[in-house]
Amino acid sequence: MSELRWKSWPAQPRGRSVSQSSLISARNIHRTYTLGKKTVEVLRGIDLEIGRGERVFLCGASGAGKTTLLYTLAGLERPERGRVHIEGADLYSLSQREQSRVRNSKMGYIFQNYYLLPELTALENVMVPGMIRSKNHRRQAMELLDEVGLGGRVHHLPAELSGGEQQRVAIARALVNKPTMVFADEPTGNLDSRNGGEVMALLLEFSKNLGTTLVVVTHDRILAEKGDRTLEIADGQMAGENPGLATEVD
Repeated sequence: MSELRWKSWPAQPRGRSVSQSSLISARNIHRTYTLGKKTVEVLRGIDLEIGRGERVFLCGASGAGKTTLLYTLAGLERPERGRVHIEGADLYSLSQREQSRVRNSKMGYIFQNYYLLPELTALENVMVPGMIRSKNHRRQAMELLDEVGLGGRVHHLPAELSGGEQQRVAIARALVNKPTMVFADEPTGNLDSRNGGEVMALLLEFSKNLGTTLVVVTHDRILAEKGDRTLEIADGQMAGENPGLATEVD
């Protein structure tokens, strides 16, 4: 994938600061769950900034809160306390309709278990976000599937695809609406090391070429080093930050 064919899709400017270049801003994020009679505080006052075009990996032990943090940043889980700003707008102060519009127009999602619709072909699955917006993205979907190496399997059902191929379909689906940011929860978790490496390479290359902000939860620290930053989450708090190899290369 040396050069994308979508000439009409300009790359987003890259950079990070707490000012106008911050795409995602979180302040004092708290989130709790109730398990029986026990209340578990999963996020305890998280603050962070993510810039336009940045590739950020969230790492930490199981139960540290990284997936909950990802879902909160992505507009999928409302925090009990704190604020999430997307392009300066307070996400959870918006109406449900406006939140849905932001999610569908500005965000793409990739999950560990793919979540493809089993009765739809690869092409139809990629077109689903466009259907929600009443737009026909058939051409874009075809091009994306070709870019991820599935140009010859567009009419296959998910059951006819390998795990790696299904995740490639999920990547294409996440990108078809030309989002400003993509959130990925353990996108390589169900894949072997070879397929996992190929999937992550695709994600990083799309992000770099298109300037799309990428936020990824992963247990794989070798893969995490390929981004711009790794944020360490421990016991629901920010425990550290390390620069990635992409910072040195770019």
